[in-house]
Amino acid sequence: MIKAVLFDFGQTLADSANGFRAAEKEAQIKIYSNLSLTSWETFLSSYRRIRKECHEKSILSRKAIWQAVYFHFNRKPDLRCLEKWEDGYWDTVKAYTTPFPETVRVLGALAAEYRLALITNTQGQRTSGTHRISLFPELERFFKVIIVAGESGVPPKPDPAPFRLCLERLGVGPAEAVFVGDDWRIDICGASDAGISPIWLKHYLVRRSWPEIETTVPVITSLDRLRDLICTDLKTF
Repeated sequence: MIKAVLFDFGQTLADSANGFRAAEKEAQIKIYSNLSLTSWETFLSSYRRIRKECHEKSILSRKAIWQAVYFHFNRKPDLRCLEKWEDGYWDTVKAYTTPFPETVRVLGALAAEYRLALITNTQGQRTSGTHRISLFPELERFFKVIIVAGESGVPPKPDPAPFRLCLERLGVGPAEAVFVGDDWRIDICGASDAGISPIWLKHYLVRRSWPEIETTVPVITSLDRLRDLICTDLKTF
């Protein structure tokens, strides 16, 4: 019997896609200019490859990613400058983050029947307590537990530790919970490794190239489908 519903934040409850696109573009232009390179295409290809490699290693700090870019081009960065850019990066992401239209309504309905929790990665912000969820008290109020993985000694997803910590604080077992997230590796595989049934949200409002993966994991394109899925389909999943 499902007693708890766990959620990711970005691209699951709120859309930050435009914010990340804008923040990435700003950062790329600043770094390219500072490096005084002559080929934008070569820079961008290297930047994206390094960023992907860092993400695959759960290195989420923008400062760390940018340092790796500078080192690739045999340059030593000004760390204070990178920290300033990183602060601006997250300010841009926050400014463009908006909950999906159905989020508050769906959370309200689910909270009447289940214990709700949030497990989200810090994504490398330099100070704790600055995650975007804090900007939305109308969402925070629904959650009995909020785990910002990557802070306070808790490793980031997809490590199973933040999932297990959340279950412990909720007082439920893995078989009594489902996890809803948008990222295959970080959310879906992470939840599965912790013994939690995942639900893959590919929200119809998010412009994104989703990985093509053959899976038996339930897939939804809106949070509106969630309650019926938990009540019916997941009983046999």
